[in-house]
Amino acid sequence: MTNARQRLERAVRKVQADARVPALSVALHRPDRDLWTCTIGSSGNPEHPLGADSRFRIGSVTKTFTAVLVMQARDDGLLDLDDPVSAHLDVPAHGAATIRSLLSHTAGYQREPHGDVWDVLVAPDDRQVLDDLARAERVLPPGRRYHYSNLGLAVLGQLVARLRGGTWTSVLQERILDPLGLTATTVEPTAGAAVGYLVDAYSDAARPEPQLHMGGVSPAAQLWSTAADMARWAAFLADPAVIDPGALVLEPATLDEMRWPLTTTDETLWSGGFGLGLILVPQGRRVLHVGHDGAMPGFLAGVYGRRGGEGNPGALGAAVLGSSGTATEINELVHELLTLAVDADPAEIRPWSPGPAAPPQYRSVLGPWWSEGFPHVFSWHDGSLQSRAADAPADRPPSIFRPVPDQPDTLRTVSGREAGELLRLTRDAQGTVVRMHWATYRFTRRQETFDGVSVSEG
Repeated sequence: MTNARQRLERAVRKVQADARVPALSVALHRPDRDLWTCTIGSSGNPEHPLGADSRFRIGSVTKTFTAVLVMQARDDGLLDLDDPVSAHLDVPAHGAATIRSLLSHTAGYQREPHGDVWDVLVAPDDRQVLDDLARAERVLPPGRRYHYSNLGLAVLGQLVARLRGGTWTSVLQERILDPLGLTATTVEPTAGAAVGYLVDAYSDAARPEPQLHMGGVSPAAQLWSTAADMARWAAFLADPAVIDPGALVLEPATLDEMRWPLTTTDETLWSGGFGLGLILVPQGRRVLHVGHDGAMPGFLAGVYGRRGGEGNPGALGAAVLGSSGTATEINELVHELLTLAVDADPAEIRPWSPGPAAPPQYRSVLGPWWSEGFPHVFSWHDGSLQSRAADAPADRPPSIFRPVPDQPDTLRTVSGREAGELLRLTRDAQGTVVRMHWATYRFTRRQETFDGVSVSEG
């Protein structure tokens, strides 16, 4: 473990030095190890030297909190993701955009609110953001492609506040920060906040950047936090059942929905995607990093959790917060640390132990079946009927089935291939399952043609 932490620290020190970041604060959260933190540099705040409790601006990582608030409202029956914005907010224009499209940045809203916010450094207030939609552009047709929009998330933040009868700040505190114990995550900077800098490209000079309060655009980019809080948040986005076992914030199934890719961010590379408010970064071999990057004047942040892969202990999250607005190596480091964490210090391998047999009604289902000329294997593991193609890679998740209430021989596919489809069992007079239909395709114990003749007959 010591060697693993040395490798993590070396990676952090290299980025801080090579990218010339005045202050870098990093944390790695995993359930099977103590929290690991590392800080390098100077906070720029003489009264509060750099430490693990130093606050940094996290910019657009804020959007992930707003997205979770939207999904909470959906789960509570306050909205539908395919509702138009105008169903919940009185807006003068662009109200036909759906909540789903705004979460996935496919609504076509222009990137920023109306006006030259980054010139005048004055953000519109809540009311002005909505009123100015009449002067904002729909720069692309709805659903045409991915187009990142701070304006879209600002509108969603106000929508949630309206539905909950509070402000975005109060709803965030009550429904996410307090339940998860994210006590170092705040809307305003604290006395211990690090100073954000622009580092000169041609010398070692650095100048503090002004800090803009985002006003009505706060749901898109306002928050400040520590690396430790953000590593915990990243772990929640990757594995909520571990971080929030009582589902006080969100059901694991809802996070699954948020992590499903709805669009690619580059139509030629397909190396990254967007779900419902979350950036998705595939790492190969069925490993996914899920979270968000953040940028504000003088600050960059990368906050991601890791899903899948050998050596992953679950609830693995990393946060890299830096006080430079141009050191993009910060956004690459978070992915390097997540990979290093499992490569250099993999989770312990849990021993297998015998479990209960399959229920009697499913025992005749177990074993090999054929469909469309291909073999499939049905099995019982972890309390569920499962199916895999016989030649499927070992790391491909199986299809998992759940019984349909009051229909003893019908099951619903709840995950994996053919998710949502029905599996119907047909039994003989003795109760043995002799034929199945999955998504209407016939499954038999021998390899048959589509008209039911055994291929061995020639």
